[in-house]
Amino acid sequence: MTTSPCPPLSDADWPAQIAEMKDGFAGALNVYRTMAHHPALLKAWAPLRQHVVKDSALGPVRSEVVILRAAHRMGSPYEWAHHVSRSRVLGMSDDRIAALRGMPEGEDGLIARAVDALFDDKRLPPALEAELAAALGREAVFDLVATVGFYSVLGYILMTYDTPIDAPVAAEMAARPLAATT
Repeated sequence: MTTSPCPPLSDADWPAQIAEMKDGFAGALNVYRTMAHHPALLKAWAPLRQHVVKDSALGPVRSEVVILRAAHRMGSPYEWAHHVSRSRVLGMSDDRIAALRGMPEGEDGLIARAVDALFDDKRLPPALEAELAAALGREAVFDLVATVGFYSVLGYILMTYDTPIDAPVAAEMAARPLAATT
């Protein structure tokens, strides 16, 4: 096992310049405790995080579909585990979640194709963008693209610094592993 040069910061090591962020979202998860090694980045990240995570035109369930597919495509164990947990809280079934590792049908499949296009082609082809806009609305298409970008950056940071899955999520995944797609 390797030792990360930037493990999640403890409360004792939390940077003074972002002290006000420790008791909010930034202090709650290892991903942001890792990002706290760069206080200016974490501070700049907060407004975009608010939009992508809380205020997206996709809504919470569609956002999770996008994030889960992006986590799968990136191979990010941290994002996958955390968003399996979050999706379950939103009422998504394990079968629906697991299907995102393959090619689901319906709207989830449309979203998965869009995420795949962004990873593979670095853009949404015009026909797919039009189909998404008709189904979700154009603002949601922008938010889908932004969500893939946002979570790709997080995935790069998480995998570069080998950020550990937060203990409660790791315990949930151990107690309730996601079944393989049937």
